[in-house]
Amino acid sequence: MSELEIRPVDPFDDATFEAWHDVYVRAERHGREELASPWALEELGVQLQQPTRSRRKVLLLGTVGGTAVVVGSVQLRLLDNLSHAEVEVHTAPEHRRRGHGSAMLARVEDVAREHGRTTLAAETAWPYEVGPTGAGTPGVEFGRAHGYELGLGDVMRALALPVEPELLDTLAVEAAAHHAAAYTLRSWVGPVPDDLVRSWAELSTTLMIEAPTGEMEREPEAVDLVALREGEEVSRRQGRTKYNTVALDADGTVVAYTDIVTTVHEPTLAYQWGTLVRRADRGHRLGLAVKVANLRLLQRETSGLERVVTWNAEVNDHMIGVNERLGFVPVERLGELQKRWA
Repeated sequence: MSELEIRPVDPFDDATFEAWHDVYVRAERHGREELASPWALEELGVQLQQPTRSRRKVLLLGTVGGTAVVVGSVQLRLLDNLSHAEVEVHTAPEHRRRGHGSAMLARVEDVAREHGRTTLAAETAWPYEVGPTGAGTPGVEFGRAHGYELGLGDVMRALALPVEPELLDTLAVEAAAHHAAAYTLRSWVGPVPDDLVRSWAELSTTLMIEAPTGEMEREPEAVDLVALREGEEVSRRQGRTKYNTVALDADGTVVAYTDIVTTVHEPTLAYQWGTLVRRADRGHRLGLAVKVANLRLLQRETSGLERVVTWNAEVNDHMIGVNERLGFVPVERLGELQKRWA
């Protein structure tokens, strides 16, 4: 029997890159069907062929007798969280239970170690009805067998579109009663306007630590406007469009934001990205206000969308409450796993 051979993937080598992506997509969709949201080949190609100053991603392909059976990836942040790495392993469904995943994970960890990373993060999804720990599910048990512990449980929620305008009107009026005199809302499509970019970056880069983190070790992202603009250009070339709403204080500073992203590769689906209110400005229903305004923007500027999906930590009661009032319903769970080296 042929042995597993693992080698790096050159994103400019179409055949190898496509083989990697095929295994990745089939593994992501196995047992999850429409709930899976793998990156399109074109999206991933843009990211890998022109690396940015803030992130680098390394792909590994495992083959047996020339057949792709398992893939791995390591994402490295370059401006912050320099002791961390995000790792993934995907085994083709028909090649599981043969040790390929374990072998790939060992190689992925070697790459992270070579870059001086001592804290590894990974994710795995399981059916909602299984419960918050994911006990007994393949991804969680595979992780535990290799030293990964569940650090934070998330829930994926979906919102059917369109949302009735009457509901959005009611919620907007309710929220405005708590903040109308002190804050203004502003919405736009695409890159962050120049007059807002500094305070947008200062707020949005704290999302990783302001949102519930459980046992996951995280640092705030670096405030780097060059990297922010670079990321916006990458998104544009990937075929993504971002819909944004912020709340501004009397000085014109961004104190709350939310953003939703669509992609040409999934024309019926939108992704709710970040939502955050500055700590000093909480208690004024700004989270609800910006989300309502952004849904209005999304529905005004797009057609053909069928749903928005989002992820919230199980313990994030406030944001879950906001999302449920908008009509989001739970559809799947996600576990954030972590492994530390001394």
